[in-house]
Amino acid sequence: MAEQSSNASINSSINDLIAEEHELRNNPDKSDENRQRLRSVEAELDQCWDLLRQRRSKAEFGDNPDEAQVRPAAEVENYRN
Repeated sequence: MAEQSSNASINSSINDLIAEEHELRNNPDKSDENRQRLRSVEAELDQCWDLLRQRRSKAEFGDNPDEAQVRPAAEVENYRN
């Protein structure tokens, strides 16, 4: 149950960040501050998705999903393929 609760919390964060991302993208104010916030939101989203994937993988293979850790944004943003 703790896994579901944590996964639910991560999913909630993802939903909040997606909503903020859409808001920032649709905002006519293209100031440096808004562009920086958008980049920050995108990085946080990448980290949340990565953490959720780690947790699911650990659970699938019988490991403790609570051992999953948030990785640095630079690490998860550079994932390709």
